Amino acid sequence: MADVVQTGLRLGQTLEVGIDGTGHDGQGVGRWNDLVVFIPGALPGERVQARLRRQAKRHLEADLLAVLDSSADRRRPPCILADHCGGCSLQHCVDSAQALIKAEQVTQALRRLSGLAITPEPIWSAERPLGYRNRALIPLERSADGSIRAGYYRRGSHRIVNMNRCPVLDPRIDRLVEPLKHDLSQTDWPVDVNLSDQGGLRHLALRVGHHTGEVLITLVSSHGDLPGLGDLAQGWMERWPEVVGVSLNLQPKASNVVLGPDTQLIGGRPWLLERFAGVELRIASDTFFQVNTAQAERVIPLLVAFFQAASGPRLVDAYCGIGTFALPLAAAGASVLGLERHGQAVQQAQANAQRNGLSRARFLEGDVGALLADQLQGADGLVVDPPRKGLSEATLAAIHASPPRRLAYISCNPATLARDLAALCGTSSYGLVQLQPVDFFPQTSHVECVALLQRP
Repeated sequence: MADVVQTGLRLGQTLEVGIDGTGHDGQGVGRWNDLVVFIPGALPGERVQARLRRQAKRHLEADLLAVLDSSADRRRPPCILADHCGGCSLQHCVDSAQALIKAEQVTQALRRLSGLAITPEPIWSAERPLGYRNRALIPLERSADGSIRAGYYRRGSHRIVNMNRCPVLDPRIDRLVEPLKHDLSQTDWPVDVNLSDQGGLRHLALRVGHHTGEVLITLVSSHGDLPGLGDLAQGWMERWPEVVGVSLNLQPKASNVVLGPDTQLIGGRPWLLERFAGVELRIASDTFFQVNTAQAERVIPLLVAFFQAASGPRLVDAYCGIGTFALPLAAAGASVLGLERHGQAVQQAQANAQRNGLSRARFLEGDVGALLADQLQGADGLVVDPPRKGLSEATLAAIHASPPRRLAYISCNPATLARDLAALCGTSSYGLVQLQPVDFFPQTSHVECVALLQRP
């Protein structure tokens, strides 16, 4: 493959490129003089004009200037900010074609990184491709005129694209963005999302119960010196009865991690009530919970059928969070032990188990890999739902040492899923029974997968 340094290219140069694929971040992928070119906003089958933005040794990155030959799958994005905001990468693509792109992403990851010969099941597309997100974490900054700007970052930068509405958000929290911006603009609180000056407000966090409609408002700040916050919180709860709580989260570190470890209740209660797959959950403002409730619920019957939970197997749920999957499996008849390193999540899981009368669900706090080494012996099945980086070496080692007969792997990253499946289907002799892609994140390039594995 040619070396970019030898091509005589210069940054800002205009290129004409035919697009024949899609990258893992939703970019169009084409070739220019045998070099791979990544162009956000371009679709397969198109010929586009683009401006060179970055040169690497074996690929180029360019910005879309014009679509010369348009794909039949191109549409006008539902959001007027889609061309600028980095929150979504596929709004310019019709929903049916988004499904094909994501299915191909999963297939290619398996082929390249796992070596497994299996065809994924047809992707489960979302019934609601817009208005599905039950949570928003929105960066804030104050303009020179004193008004608050709120919005997601421009692609590849930390520059906020100011917004009043976001069609991907659940409408019950989307409608709060503009009035909350207005109210915050009336304060004299410092606002500094990147902690480049004096600190202050950093993010606005909103969460809604998909089935209950209850809403939590959380302000994220580097400090708690926000005079009048209590009165403002009380006013919000009176103005919008669905707002059941207002909290302040403190994140003093200059970090890409939005939420800090300390959340203080300002008014109302610190949790909202949600009904999920037949159980009731208390979910706090800083709790991890799947952002697409409806799609997450579709996974539960698949897991129940796979583990035949009605007959009462013993299951271990690794990276269990607040018991999103453990509690419905226990409600279906399984005895489930959840493992999670975040102590607050374990406390919430235990409280939710008690609330639902699920004595068959227990939870332990600690390093998942270390706990698995002791808890897998005698287990009939294992559920793993790791972060994007996939399974740790300790977790894989524990599975290899005591592999249960059935394993369900829930993944938000096809690349690390493929890597881990190669290890599981090798050393531990698992066979891949089913791979089910699920679109949890319409309008973006992200895709969830449920891999069902079984030993002979």
